[in-house]
Amino acid sequence: MRKTARNRRKTRTALVMIIPALLFLVSLKGYPLLKVIHDSFFQVSLIKPGEGFAGLENFGVIMADERFGQTICNTICYTVFSVLGEYLAGMATAVLLNREFKGRSVFRTLIFIPWLVPIIVAGMTWDWMLNTEFGVVNYALQNFHITDAPIDFLGDSRYAMATVVLINIWRSFPYYTISFLSAMQAISGDLLEAAAIDGAGLVKRFIYITLPQLKSVSLVIVFLHIIWTAINFDFIWILTEGGPNYATQTLPIMIYRYSMKKFNVGAASALSTMMFAVMAVMFVIYYRQRMKISESLE
Repeated sequence: MRKTARNRRKTRTALVMIIPALLFLVSLKGYPLLKVIHDSFFQVSLIKPGEGFAGLENFGVIMADERFGQTICNTICYTVFSVLGEYLAGMATAVLLNREFKGRSVFRTLIFIPWLVPIIVAGMTWDWMLNTEFGVVNYALQNFHITDAPIDFLGDSRYAMATVVLINIWRSFPYYTISFLSAMQAISGDLLEAAAIDGAGLVKRFIYITLPQLKSVSLVIVFLHIIWTAINFDFIWILTEGGPNYATQTLPIMIYRYSMKKFNVGAASALSTMMFAVMAVMFVIYYRQRMKISESLE
């Protein structure tokens, strides 16, 4: 009885201690989210005072936008190819760093630098490097006779999206490297050694032992990076501002244009609500997959 009463007191104390953090979290995240959802059903403008109920009108404005379809395609392409490239680059570098070789510590430090560089600094640096007049990339391409004239990587709609994706991969893949490397180092050496004794080569050991052990961490970081990439605004804005000719405009940039350029907060909130609904569905899918993996490991 005494132990039960003591446990109850500990539980109550823990709940009391958690309440301030929960209130802070709700005020920081919950209220803004509810405000966005509320504004999506009302006529809210930064230049016209007053609010009127709009129903689904704001959603209709977004759906009728001639750039909406292109923006969705841009967002999907940017997200899918970025996450895929980051995953492959992170996996390759993690496998490399998991082996002993001369200069590994230097190589590891160099790999992690892109992740440590602030987004604004990274974006401005690549903007300068890709400049058609004084950029080092075009200078090298012309000096090695790869191209005859400078290429406007960020100003030509044929190259802009691919360039932004590659730069984003460069900046983000070290996060995958750290996560995969930590998971690989936790794999039992006895298991790998036993497989090697049985005649399994490097490739077979990687496919049948290492990869299955990385299922859980892969699911987590892929899900997180799908969300982070899909809602990313600042990196693309620094590089292209969504141009040229909307070639790199993603949904967050479209939200910005509606709220800060057209001053239509209601429409911007409607698009934000649509994005939140998609993210919520993705979270449910992620959670179910996470549970399946957890059950399979038990």
